[in-house]
Amino acid sequence: MRCPFCKEDDSRVVDSRTTDEGAAIRRRRECASCGRRFTTAENTVLIVAKRSGVQEPFSRAKVIGGVRKACQGRPVSEDDLGRLAQRVEDAVRAAGIAEIPAMEVGLAILGPLRELDEVAYLRFASVYRSFDNLEDFEAEIALLRAEGEPLGQEPVNTKSNTRPTTKSSQSS
Repeated sequence: MRCPFCKEDDSRVVDSRTTDEGAAIRRRRECASCGRRFTTAENTVLIVAKRSGVQEPFSRAKVIGGVRKACQGRPVSEDDLGRLAQRVEDAVRAAGIAEIPAMEVGLAILGPLRELDEVAYLRFASVYRSFDNLEDFEAEIALLRAEGEPLGQEPVNTKSNTRPTTKSSQSS
């Protein structure tokens, strides 16, 4: 590693620590020539391969930007978007490959977005899957209804239009 002070190529590692939950390494180095110390950081790079053939580094900000458009006017906070982007990044990194197709990133967005807000999910899916007509929306809505409520929400009893009772909500 080249010294930023004297530009000498020879330096030695004095200390190494992981940062960003193990996604990066911070190294403290000492120049063999001038003796000054400096810090370097090593990060893993996840490359997204677009359909056009262009490759670019994965960006949480781009995930948030795309999902933010779908969530416009919906009760979704910036913290919710940040958590969704983190979940997406974790999912694509879990694939264990250095280059991931953009299509896979989009698929990784759909699940967490559906759990966050179904209307935003439909908006995002309509662009991502190139819905052409009303029937495409109807088919997706029918699929959502067939799969039931997203995780983390109590199912609705459609016969009486009330939530099912539990032991804690029944009176004794």
